[in-house]
Amino acid sequence: MTTATLSLEHLIRPSNITSGKAPVLFMFHGYGSNEEDLFSFAPELPKELCIISVRAPYPMQPFGNMWYAINFDADKGKWNDDAQAMLSRDKIKAFIEEACSTYGLDQDNVTLLGFSQGTILSYAVALTYPHLVKNVVALSGYISPSMLPDNYRENDFKDLKIYASHGSVDQVIPVSWAQKIPEFITDLGIEHVYEEFPVGHGVAPQNFHSFKNWLVDKI
Repeated sequence: MTTATLSLEHLIRPSNITSGKAPVLFMFHGYGSNEEDLFSFAPELPKELCIISVRAPYPMQPFGNMWYAINFDADKGKWNDDAQAMLSRDKIKAFIEEACSTYGLDQDNVTLLGFSQGTILSYAVALTYPHLVKNVVALSGYISPSMLPDNYRENDFKDLKIYASHGSVDQVIPVSWAQKIPEFITDLGIEHVYEEFPVGHGVAPQNFHSFKNWLVDKI
């Protein structure tokens, strides 16, 4: 399918559903990558899903893209540009609505799949706008409360489901950051699965099969 001209660059694999509105999976890549990265998962994922892999809005030099800037020279270690992250959060929200309308997708069956910085943004979108998101597959990331609105706890999370996983020897995002996720989302009453795999900052084959099985059960 030729991609329409929407607010964010993207790749799309159409659903094999021939009638009615298809469920949709939006993919959000990590820092310094692009929309082709996670799209490599598409051939192995359920054919009824329309898969849309999205390019982050901020280009980097000499190549790649980011959802928000990270200052690696900060005095106390790296820090995130939270204001830019929240702009991306809202760009994603608008893009989801735009894509569902343009491509005739089921806006009640939306899944977000993120990796690393894309996972951080997926959490931010889902926890800020839970009425838009049914499922989140959160790979190698963490929840950043500073990217959420002050009143996020007032949101209704009863229909949101989350699969989270992390590499136990991740050298980029410490597994200790991810280990805070279950308590955080349990406190919000969100149904979830959390798993760790003996890998670094990546997705092991067993991790892929695990989230795929979880996803098949949820869509």
